[in-house]
Amino acid sequence: MVESWSFLDTVESNFKPLVVIELAKGTKEETIEWFTKRIMDKKANGGAQLLIKPLVMENGVENIYLVGASPLRLLLGAESVGLVKECNDNSMRTFTYSSRKTFKHFADDNHNFLTMAECQYIIKHELENLRAKNEKMIPGYPQAKLYPGKSIVRRLLTSGILVQIFPLHDGEELKKLRHSWYGRVKVGYQPLDDIRSYFGETIALYFGFLEYFTFALIPMAVIGIPYYVFAWEDYDKYVMFATFNLLWSTVILEVWKRICALLTYRWGTLLMKRQFEEPRPGFHGVLGINPVTGREEPLYSSIKRQLRIYLVSVPFVCLCLYLSLCVMMIYFDLEQWALDYHKENESSLSSLMLYVPSVIYAVVIEVMNRIYRYAAEFLTSWENHRLESSYQNHLILKVLVFNFLNCFASLFYIAFVLFDMKLLRQSLATLLITSQILNQFAESLLPYWLQKRYNRKMKKSMCSKKTDMDLSLAEQVNMEKEMGTYLVCWTTLFLQFGYVSLFSCVYPLAAVFAVLNNITEIYSDALKMCRVYKRPFAEPTANIGVWQVIF
Repeated sequence: MVESWSFLDTVESNFKPLVVIELAKGTKEETIEWFTKRIMDKKANGGAQLLIKPLVMENGVENIYLVGASPLRLLLGAESVGLVKECNDNSMRTFTYSSRKTFKHFADDNHNFLTMAECQYIIKHELENLRAKNEKMIPGYPQAKLYPGKSIVRRLLTSGILVQIFPLHDGEELKKLRHSWYGRVKVGYQPLDDIRSYFGETIALYFGFLEYFTFALIPMAVIGIPYYVFAWEDYDKYVMFATFNLLWSTVILEVWKRICALLTYRWGTLLMKRQFEEPRPGFHGVLGINPVTGREEPLYSSIKRQLRIYLVSVPFVCLCLYLSLCVMMIYFDLEQWALDYHKENESSLSSLMLYVPSVIYAVVIEVMNRIYRYAAEFLTSWENHRLESSYQNHLILKVLVFNFLNCFASLFYIAFVLFDMKLLRQSLATLLITSQILNQFAESLLPYWLQKRYNRKMKKSMCSKKTDMDLSLAEQVNMEKEMGTYLVCWTTLFLQFGYVSLFSCVYPLAAVFAVLNNITEIYSDALKMCRVYKRPFAEPTANIGVWQVIF
């Protein structure tokens, strides 16, 4: 492999842009020159040995750069990140350049051996592993300190010099994926292999679980409909349905482990070696020597972090939980008022008024969940976790504890304190249906409308300006850099799973509404991934991580 690097050149006539780098406007020339030189430098000199070209806009500003790599560079990168590919004997092995001929579908003139998502992941990995050598600061910015071994990209991000790095969409491949994924309404499986090839394993596993969970809900829905029709008031039969719920929720999670292992083995991520995790970009501390790696990096006392968690974060979460309970008690007061009003008037209006408190409470729950998430993100960032995995675990814990109490506390209170089965059915139905409608609007319709509006404005702006540049590429980059980032919404699935597994014995149609919601969710999320949000970097993964435990 060392010999191969020496023959690799950074000049490529057939340049294919894969990744976009956006620098802050007004970035100093010496900084740009130094950064681009480090990207193009040979590996032996501490560079990434990638190809980079500026995208010159109509005003002559060069703050957007396109990054690519030669086919040979990508193959060597695949070896360095430990990609697992299928061999000619149908076994799965870690790819090595020296034994490349033994891998299935490999040919010297076949540049599709690696998927575009894998190529972009390799480039991201190489950019993130650009490290300072002898530099003490970023040229042109003396306040942005560097030290040997520090990730240059992470320092540029935290200093505000680098705005964002994102992978480009591939128009032709995206068109094919759209057609097979949501281009026509059909009863069948999603093209998970195509999704994985384009978006990576993390996204593919999310849609795979969403599809699997939807199919797993069908038996619950089929049993729930006659149960709802014929045994609605027979409380003794609730025990039978609750027992079935218990067995169902246990079995489907165990079966998913097997399906997940089959998928990730086929994709080669089940056998991938776990990479050493670097400090996250937002981590800060006093410069010192890491006792494990021996490298110089910021160090932060774990005692200080624990004090921040237990003296600030935990009391704040407890306060939010208390406020959530106060809102719940106000909801019960409104329920009592609506009931009294109905008893006094006995009209069609008063019958409708019985559902108003539950609808209002469902809306308040959604608003509180979203506000709390912002607070949880701020607190978790302030706790200053060194690793991204630790940051995510603490954030997920905070969000789930609040969401669980906020969404389920009223139902538990009605079931085990008030013993009011009729109110429990009404509350569950209203919470479930209202939350699904609000989520579809906030997460699908609104982002799609805003993005369509921006795209129309951008196209008018680009067409009205006479430029000599490649209009289609410039237009694509300008559109994509303003797009939002897609966040996999495991929390919504978790809450839906809770509603169905814990309370559908009281309201058997919960599974029916969950199936209908998930079908629209699959199509709307597919539409958002392909049209509304920027393409995410592929993240190889062997499972759904901590969410398996949470479910």
